Amino acid sequence: MYDDLDYIVPLQKILNVEHLLFSTSSWISVSNTHTHTRAFLDFLLSRIEVQCNALKLCSSCSIKVEKKKSKFSAKMLLRYVAISPIIYAAKFSTNSTICKIMNKPTNDSVEKKILITGALGQLGQVGKENVIMSDIVKPPKTMEDKLSPYTYLDITDLSLLKSIVVNYGIDQIIHFSSLLSHVAESNMQKAMDVNVQGLANVLEVARIFNAMLFVPSTIGAFGSTTPRVNTPDLTIQRPNTIYGVSKVYAELLGEYYYTRFGLDFRCLRLPGIISADTTPGGGTTDYAVQIFHDAIEKGQYQCYLRADTRLPMMYIDDCLQSIFINVPDKKLRARTYNISAMSFTPSEIAEAIRKYIPHFKIEYKICPLRQSIADSWPESLDDSLARADWKWSHQYDLNSMTKEMFNLLISSNHET
Repeated sequence: MYDDLDYIVPLQKILNVEHLLFSTSSWISVSNTHTHTRAFLDFLLSRIEVQCNALKLCSSCSIKVEKKKSKFSAKMLLRYVAISPIIYAAKFSTNSTICKIMNKPTNDSVEKKILITGALGQLGQVGKENVIMSDIVKPPKTMEDKLSPYTYLDITDLSLLKSIVVNYGIDQIIHFSSLLSHVAESNMQKAMDVNVQGLANVLEVARIFNAMLFVPSTIGAFGSTTPRVNTPDLTIQRPNTIYGVSKVYAELLGEYYYTRFGLDFRCLRLPGIISADTTPGGGTTDYAVQIFHDAIEKGQYQCYLRADTRLPMMYIDDCLQSIFINVPDKKLRARTYNISAMSFTPSEIAEAIRKYIPHFKIEYKICPLRQSIADSWPESLDDSLARADWKWSHQYDLNSMTKEMFNLLISSNHET
C-alpha cells in the first residue's frame, strides 16, 4: 500500500531542515528512486548516529540499511510533520534508542542553542553566539553590535514558536516573556494571554521538542498570608495579583510537565532585579532602578512606595549567574527555588546613593495599588536550598550594587 507513494522534497527546503523529531503522524513512504528524495535521505541519515537495531518501523515495511563510512542510506518509511512550509521532521519508532535528533553532535560539551523569549526586557539582554533572542518589538540600534541573532516572536503564536525552535535547533528555552505586576493589573486580559497562554505554549513546545525550559517566577507568587521574613521555598502561596497567580500557575504546571512527561523544567523565584541596561518595565520593585536614573539626571526622586517598604532585591549580574540551566539534574531536589541577594527599603537605597550624590533628595507619593502589592510580598527570602543544591552565591550587596550602577550609568551618559 505504500509503494505508490512518493515524497519529493525540494533541495532548497532540505537545506532548512534543522530539527528531526519523532512524531505520531501518518506514515508516508519515501521512494529511493528520485534524486531529490535520495538527497533528503542522505541529508537525514547523515545527521543521525544510529545502529541498525535502532530502526524499528512498521512490520509491513522492508528496510535495507547499508553503512557507508559515517553515513547511512536506506529505503524506509518516515513520518512526516509539517511544522511550517519549510520545516520537516522525521520519525522512527518511539521504542528506538534515539528519541530526539538535533542538528548537532551528541557530545555534551558542544555549546547548546538557547532561545530567550522577551529578550528586550530587563533580563533578556545578554548576547552570545549560541543565544537566539526574540521579542515582539524591533530591537534598538544599540543591539546591532551584539553577537546574538534576533527574531520576532509573539509568544501567544504557537506555530511561530514551533518554527523558531525547529529552525534554530533549540536545546534550551529561557522564557522571560511576561507582563509585570503593575502593568498586568492594568491590563488583565493581556496578562492572561501572555503570562498564562504564552507559558502554556512554551511548555508544550519544550515537551514536543525535548528542550530544557527555564521560567522565572517571582516574589509576587507569594501573598499576604505567606510568612514575610525569610520566606521558605515551600509555604502558603495565595497571591492577590494576576501576575502572581500566573507565576504560581507557571510553577505548578511546570512541575506537572516534569512529573508527567519528564520535561527538564527549572524555575527561580526572583526578587526585584536592578540593571543599568534597561528602563523600568512596570514592576513594583522598579523604583530601585528608576531612582538611579533620576538621581543622576535630576538629583531627586519621587517614590511610589513608603520609605520603610522592605523587599528582596538582586543585581542583574547575580541574576544572570543564578539561572541554573547547566546544573546537572541529579543535583536538584526541587524544580522551583527561592533566590535572593539583599533586601532594602527606599530610604536605605537613598542613603547609599547619597555617598555619590550627597544632595540627593527623595520624596514619597504613595501609589495605593503598588503599595498594596508590595505589602503582600516577602521582605526577605530563604534561599538556603539553592545554596546547598548547586552552590548558588551572590556577589553584590547594596553598596557594591550602587557603586556598579553609578559607574555604568555615568559612563553611559558620557558616551551619549
